[in-house]
Amino acid sequence: MRWQVVKIDSLKADARYSLVGGPFGSDLTTRDYVEDGVPVVRGTNLPDDREFLDDGFVYVREEKADALKSNTAYPGDLVFTQRGTLGQVGIIPERPRYSRYLISQSQMKLTVDPKRVCSRYIYYYFRHPETIQKVRNQALTSGVPHINLGILKTFEIPLPPLPVQMGIIKVLSTYDGLIENNRRRMELLEDAARQMYQEWFVRLRFPGYEHTRIVNGSPDNWERCRVIDFGTVITGKTPSTRNKDYYGSDIPFVKTPDMHGNVHVLETATNLSEKGANTQAGKFLPAGTLLVSCIGTVGVVSITSETCQFNQQINAVVPFSDYYRYYCFFAFKNLKPRLDAIGGGVTMANVSKGKFENLDIICPARDLLQGFDEFCNPIFNQIQSLARQNQKLRTARDLLLPKLMSGEISV
Repeated sequence: MRWQVVKIDSLKADARYSLVGGPFGSDLTTRDYVEDGVPVVRGTNLPDDREFLDDGFVYVREEKADALKSNTAYPGDLVFTQRGTLGQVGIIPERPRYSRYLISQSQMKLTVDPKRVCSRYIYYYFRHPETIQKVRNQALTSGVPHINLGILKTFEIPLPPLPVQMGIIKVLSTYDGLIENNRRRMELLEDAARQMYQEWFVRLRFPGYEHTRIVNGSPDNWERCRVIDFGTVITGKTPSTRNKDYYGSDIPFVKTPDMHGNVHVLETATNLSEKGANTQAGKFLPAGTLLVSCIGTVGVVSITSETCQFNQQINAVVPFSDYYRYYCFFAFKNLKPRLDAIGGGVTMANVSKGKFENLDIICPARDLLQGFDEFCNPIFNQIQSLARQNQKLRTARDLLLPKLMSGEISV
């Protein structure tokens, strides 16, 4: 059965500010950011593996949010990215951490008419890879590729009756439930490894600590090193997004949003073609490389599971030895406060390669690093297995979605 096709603009709520873009120009700048207050939704809050990341915000004061009430999002509202990582979409949770959210200059917000459409139905439609590509195909290429409110308003979507929408949501939510369960298991596994890291390398209760002399707060056989002493540091680069031949093949290209929610592997990355990858000499990373975001939201750390390339917001560390890998994974996570300080905190957030690679990090004795590696290996292998399962679930969900939304499969 073929459903009626309608424009997004016709699905907005009959209320002011139901379909709006982010603040204009100087209405919201990094100078407005503070340590606490009303959270600002950015692209990092719209990860590929869940509906919304209700964490990792910058904030503005209540008075500033009041002045920008037209740009406020509430539970159930949809948020779209208009510049940056095009194709991102999320939903403000029904049980959020905060009572209201402010969208950034790079976002747009939609409050739907609940008599006509379910917001999660629109969410699923815009999360499908074909829809994401349609969004990107409509991008304006003057300056930074972007879409605008006019493009979003005229975007067309099939609209079945509400009961059918609810049925589609129920089917797709089953897959998302399995994905979320796996994600939580991944977090618990990583936490087990983190607790061991804290026990050995922070609380200094490692094997044989009773017989080890502590000098100036560190065991006397541990060395003070720099990031660059653990591996080769490389900064990424983005192939021209204007050249369509550079994208769409099978070489993973990692951006900071791909690192959120992916504890160990990066399965949601955009794919480059061989032609696009070859524009970046020396930018191929082997499996087991550590990635650290150093521009924008700094301090996000992940480990690659396969050969990939990456963008300029990330500094990669190709470890000199396998037994550095898991120690550095957690040690780099602990660098976030220092990265925030170097990058200007909430006001700038930009850490150069030179500053990053020269940050000092303590290097424990080799036998402890090897022991920690042996402890972490099976844990991270299981994390990787769960991440692969999630990728298969996403693929199955995405294959099913257009058939449900076209009426080819009834619910």
